Amino acid sequence: MKLKSSILMICAALSVTACTDPARLGGAGGADDPFANGAGGVVPGSASDPASPAYFQQAVGDRVLFAVDQSTLSPEGRATLDGQAVWLLQNADYTAVIEGHADEQGTREYNLALGARRADAARAYLVSQGVQPGRLQVVSFGKERPIEVCSEEACYAKNRRAVTVLAGGLTS
Repeated sequence: MKLKSSILMICAALSVTACTDPARLGGAGGADDPFANGAGGVVPGSASDPASPAYFQQAVGDRVLFAVDQSTLSPEGRATLDGQAVWLLQNADYTAVIEGHADEQGTREYNLALGARRADAARAYLVSQGVQPGRLQVVSFGKERPIEVCSEEACYAKNRRAVTVLAGGLTS
């Protein structure tokens, strides 16, 4: 009985490994294969593609956070914006909209103004790093688009942000 089980397990393992052979359907599985998962297998537009918005969002970082009632960039925020500036300079076919956000505390008007100051601070920093001003726009949403909804500091902290949203890049 053990011999039968062992033979069945080996046959099952061989069947599964045969399914992962890219050459089984005539595919080379090499550098020309867009579905290759090897060391050079970068799928265009994915988070592994350094020229993609997904890479920008996940690897570089698309947001900077602010302290309560502040629009001054923190050292962490400047580091994120440094990475954004490098990416934007290397990918000149993209433009960006920088969204300013605030937490739910305060009036609508105050938070719209605060969100605008935060977006302006991020834009000014990117421009100081060499990004052309014409490629960057700002918009404030104030407290109207929270990513966390609760009445706790942990939620408020995530909502006090400037987010860089990419546009363009479709001319490849």
